[in-house]
Amino acid sequence: MFEPLDGPRVFGVAPGADFPAELARGLRERVAGLSPEALARCEVLVNTARMQERLRAALMAQGPGFLPRLRLIGQVAGGETDAPLRTRLELAQLIRQLLQAEPDLGPTSAAFSLAESLFRLLDEMQGEAVTLDILDQLDVSQHSLHWDRSLRFIRLIARFLGPASGGQAQLRAAVERLTAHWAEKPPTHPLIIAGSTGSRGPTALLMQAVARLPQGALVLPGFDFALPGPVWRSLDDPLQSEDHPQFRYAHLMEGVGAEPRAVQPWTQASAPDPARNALVSLALRPAPVTDQWLRDGPGLGDLSGPTAALSLIEAATPRQEALAIALCLRDAAVQGQKAALITPDRTLARRVTAALDRWHLRPDDSAGRPLSLSAPGRFLRQSVELLTRPVTAEALIALLKHPIAHSATERGPHLLHLRDLELYLRRKAIPFPDRAALEGFAARDEARKAWADWLTGALEALPGEGERPLADWVAAHAALIAHLAAGAGGIGTGELWREAAGEAALSLFDDLTEHAVFGGEMLGSDYSALLETLFVGREVREVLESHPQVMIWGTLEARAQGADLVIMGGLTEGTWPSAPSPDPWFNRRMRLDAGLLLPERAIGLSAHDFQQAVCAPRVVLSRARRNAEAETVPSRWLNRLTNLIGGLKAQGGEAALTAMRDRGARWLSLADAMEADLRAVPAASAARSPRPAPAPPAQARLNELPVTRIEKLIRDPYHIYAERILRLAKLNPLAPQADARLRGTVLHKVPDDYVKAHPPGTPADLDAFFAIAETVLAEHCPWVATRLHWRARLERTARDFVDWNAALGSEPVLREERGAITLANPPFTLTGQPDRIDRLPDGSLQIYDYKTGSLPSKKQIEFFNIQLVLLAMMAGDDAFGLGPADVTLAEFVGLGSAFKRQESPSDPGTVAEHRAKLLDLITTYRDPEQGFTALRAVELETHYGDYDALSRRGEWEVTDKPVTIRVGHADG
Repeated sequence: MFEPLDGPRVFGVAPGADFPAELARGLRERVAGLSPEALARCEVLVNTARMQERLRAALMAQGPGFLPRLRLIGQVAGGETDAPLRTRLELAQLIRQLLQAEPDLGPTSAAFSLAESLFRLLDEMQGEAVTLDILDQLDVSQHSLHWDRSLRFIRLIARFLGPASGGQAQLRAAVERLTAHWAEKPPTHPLIIAGSTGSRGPTALLMQAVARLPQGALVLPGFDFALPGPVWRSLDDPLQSEDHPQFRYAHLMEGVGAEPRAVQPWTQASAPDPARNALVSLALRPAPVTDQWLRDGPGLGDLSGPTAALSLIEAATPRQEALAIALCLRDAAVQGQKAALITPDRTLARRVTAALDRWHLRPDDSAGRPLSLSAPGRFLRQSVELLTRPVTAEALIALLKHPIAHSATERGPHLLHLRDLELYLRRKAIPFPDRAALEGFAARDEARKAWADWLTGALEALPGEGERPLADWVAAHAALIAHLAAGAGGIGTGELWREAAGEAALSLFDDLTEHAVFGGEMLGSDYSALLETLFVGREVREVLESHPQVMIWGTLEARAQGADLVIMGGLTEGTWPSAPSPDPWFNRRMRLDAGLLLPERAIGLSAHDFQQAVCAPRVVLSRARRNAEAETVPSRWLNRLTNLIGGLKAQGGEAALTAMRDRGARWLSLADAMEADLRAVPAASAARSPRPAPAPPAQARLNELPVTRIEKLIRDPYHIYAERILRLAKLNPLAPQADARLRGTVLHKVPDDYVKAHPPGTPADLDAFFAIAETVLAEHCPWVATRLHWRARLERTARDFVDWNAALGSEPVLREERGAITLANPPFTLTGQPDRIDRLPDGSLQIYDYKTGSLPSKKQIEFFNIQLVLLAMMAGDDAFGLGPADVTLAEFVGLGSAFKRQESPSDPGTVAEHRAKLLDLITTYRDPEQGFTALRAVELETHYGDYDALSRRGEWEVTDKPVTIRVGHADG
C-alpha cells in the first residue's frame, strides 16, 4: 500500500476538511488497482468511537468493497481501561485520615474527589513514563507549605499503593509490549493511526512506533500546512507554546525524528477555503511572534473573500444567543443542509435544544444527557439526601413526587395521598415528619393507613447519623430506593432501572456495591459527596428520534465530523477555552519539573478544535456579551481573529469585520422579532388594569371579624375581601420558616407561661423565666441557631419584664381566651383574644398585649391600631365572661429589642367614640355599593401583601382612583 520510505511516514489533512471523508478517500485511492482484498488487510486505529463509525460510513458511501479493520487506540491495551473504583476508595480512606489529622486542608466530604484527582495524577505519571523517584527530586522549598504537604503525602502513599491500574497506565504498558514485539517482528500489513494528535504519552509512543513501521503511517487531522518553518521551530517551550493548536504536532514530529515539513497531504483535495486557513493560521500564531501580523498580514490579500462565509453573532444575553443559533440551525434544516452546533457549553446546548423544540426539531446531541440529570440519577441523588440528613418535609415530598417513586403499582392513589399529606404537613407546620406525624395523618382517613405504613417503614429503616462502613450506607440506600420505587403493595423496582438511563444508573450502583467493602467508615455527608463525584462525567445516550441533519457536538467532534454549516457557540473566555481545572496536588511548576502535562495542554487541544471548526465551509461564530453575573470576555482566539481582521485596513479588514457582524445581526434581529411576537398580547389585555375595589352582593358581605383585622379593613379592604369573603388563604410553606409569626407565637408563650407560675406579687425569678424560655423554644423552634437568636432577644427584656410583673398589684384572670360580642343591626359579631387581662383589687380590669416587634405610635393607635380600644369595649360588655367591669388600663408591652410600654386609650368616652366609628365602618362595608379598595391607606407604598397578584398590583398606582367592580350574584 505504501512505497518504501527511509524516514517516518506522516500525512496530514488541512483544517476544515471533512477528516473521515478525506481519510476514506485516501484509503480507496491507495488500493486502487490492487486486488479487492487489499483494503481488508489494512488496519486503522482511531481515537474515538464516533470517528470509527463515521469512517466506516464514509467508506461505505464510496461504493461496495471490503472494509479495513477499524479499531480504537484504547483497545490496544485490551480489557477495562477505566480507573477501578476499589483503588480510588482505598485512596479516599487514606486521604480522609489526612483530612482528619489536618482539618485545615478541607472537609472529609472532599476525600473521594481528592482521591479521583490523585488517582489521575498517579495514572498520568505512569502514562507519561514518570517514575515515582521523581517525587524525591522535586524541590518545593520555594513553594507554599500546601505544596510541601501534598508532596509528602503523595510520597508516603504512592509506594504503599504500588502501580496504578488506570487507563493511561494500562495503555502505556500495552504499547511498550507491542513496540517491543514489533522490534523483533514488525507487522507486514498496512497499519494506520488516524485522527489523534498524540497529546497523551502512551498514544504518542504508539504513533512514533507506527510511523517507523515498513507499512505504518500516521494521518493527522487539522494539520496546518500554512505555518512557516520558523514558527514550527519556536514551538519548543511548553511554558510558552503548549496552548498553540499545532504544539502537539511539533512535539510529535520531534519524537518521530522528522521536521514538520516532512508531513505530506493525505489527499490532493484542498481545504474548503485555503485563504481562510492562512488567515486563521496567522491569527493563532504564538503570542511571542504576533508581531508577524504586520509583516505577513499584507500577504493575505483582500479579506472579503476569506471572511465571506463567516458570520459573527454577538448576542446581548445567553437566551438571545441560543435563539439566534436555533434559527440558524432551523434555516439550514429547511434548506436541506447539514448543520452542527459545536460548543463545550452544555447549558447553551440545552437552551438551543429547548428553542428548537418549538419547531419540533430534535437535534442529535453527541453528549447525551448527564446521568445525574436523568430520572434515575435524580432519584438516587434525592434519596441519598433523605438517607444522610434529617428527614425534612420538603425533601420527603419532593422525593415522593418523583415519577419513579411508587412506580411498581398504581400511582393514582399514591398521588392523592401525597397531596393530602403535603397539605397536612403545611397546615400543621411539621418540619420533620416521623411516625407520630404519619399516624396523625392516617387517623383522619382509614384509606390512608396502608400508604402511611409503607412510608413509615421507609423512614424508620433509615440508618440515622454517625459513622458507618460504606457497605452499610450502600445497603441502606439500595433498600430505601427499592422500597420507595415499589410503592405500597408493589412488587419489584418499577421504573428505577429501566431504559438506557436506568441501566447506566444500575451499572454505577452495582460497581459501588461490589467495591464498597474497600471504602472504610464514613459519615452520611461523605457518602453523599462520594455519590455526587461518581456521577461526574457519566453521560447517557437515550434512544430518541432526532433530525438527521441537525447536530450538537462537543469540540472533539470538530475533527470527527463534517457539516455544511458549523456554528461555534459559547466563544467566551472560561467557556471556550474552559478554565484549567485546579490540581490540588501539583502546581504548574511542579508539573513541568516532573515531566507531566501542563494545564495549557487542554487549552492547546481546545485551540486545535477551534482551528479545525473555524475553517469549515460555512461558519457562524457566536458569543453572549453578558451572562447572568457580568460582562463576558471574548474567547482569546475569537479576539485574535477579529483583531487581526480589523487591523488589516489596507486589505479591507474593517469592512470584512463589519460584514461578519452584519450577517450575525440578521439572526439577532430575527430572534428579537420572534421574542416580540411572543410578547404580543390582545389590546384589551395590554391595557393597564384599574385599582380594584370589588363590590360583592349584600348576602356575601361580612358578618364577623376579629379585632385584629379591623386595622386591615381600614388600611387595605381588598385584603379582607380576599381573605374573608373569597376565603383565600396563603398556603403555609412546606418547610416551616422562622418567620415573624412563629417568633410572635413563641415569644408570647414564654411570658404567658411565666405569669402562670409567677403571678404578680411573687418575687421576680429570672432563672425560672429562662428555664421556661428554653422549654418553649425547644418545643416550638426546631432550629438551633434560631433558638439561640430568639433567646438572645429575650435576654434584652427578661429582667425588666419579671421586675415589672412582680411589681403589679393585679391578678391575671384571663390569658389567650376568645370572646365575642354582637353589634349593629343586622347582627355583626366582633371577636377578640387578648394576651392577658388582670383584675385590680377594686374589680376594674387591665388589658395587656405583648408585642415582639415595634410598638405602634400614638397616631397609629388613634386612627388605625384600635385593637386594645375594641378589646376594652368588649371587656366592658362582658365578652370574656369576667362580668361587667371598668377597664382602667389598656397597654402594649414591648418584648422586642427593649422592654417598652405604650398605653392605649380605654376611658369610657374614647371607647364610646370608637364604638360609633366601628358601627359606621360596619355599615359602610355592608352597603352593596361600597367596594373593598386595594391599599386604601397603607402605611408604606412599598407594602407587599398576600393578594397582590390577585389585585394585579403593579399594573396600577396607589394614587389611582379606585374603580368599583361588581362581583358575584345578588341571588347568592
